[in-house]
Amino acid sequence: MFWSGCDLRERDLRGVDLRGATLTRIDLRGADLREANLSGADLGFARLDGARLGAAVLLDARLVSASLTGADASGAVLDGARLDRADLRDAKLVGASLNEASLYQAKAANADLGEARLDGANLERADLSGANLARGSLAGATLARALLEDANLAGADLQGARMDDANLSFADLSGADLTRAVLSGARVRGTLFRETRLGNATWTDRRRCRPGSVGQCD
Repeated sequence: MFWSGCDLRERDLRGVDLRGATLTRIDLRGADLREANLSGADLGFARLDGARLGAAVLLDARLVSASLTGADASGAVLDGARLDRADLRDAKLVGASLNEASLYQAKAANADLGEARLDGANLERADLSGANLARGSLAGATLARALLEDANLAGADLQGARMDDANLSFADLSGADLTRAVLSGARVRGTLFRETRLGNATWTDRRRCRPGSVGQCD
């Protein structure tokens, strides 16, 4: 299916099957795509601002440079999707699955990713300032040079995550699990590490934290 450049603003597309469709530069602002199947679809440069994507399936979909500001993709499945340089500011992705997804240089300031699954995801250089990632799973994720200032990562699973040179200033990592995580060169001014597990993590000064370290790198 080839809908590139089409104007489908505010359309009701609930449950539509658009697997493998070419939807580059399509205008889906405010559209209802709940439970739609967009697996393998190409949505490069698409406009999805304010769209409803709850429980939609976008396995391995391509959303490079797409705009999803204020969109609601809670519970959506985006495993393996490419969202490099996508605009996700103020988007809602509560409980969404983004395992192995790529969000390189994505703009996700103030996005709500509470309890989202991002295991193995690439968030290098992403802007997640003020974002909510509380109780999310980011095991093995790459957050190198990411902007996480004022982000909420309380209770998040960050085991083995790479956070080299990330800006974690004033972020909340209370109760998070950073076992074996790498924080070399990361900025942690005002960061909360209350009850944070840091066993075998690499600290900002490249020291290896002792096994069992909690709340500080011993």
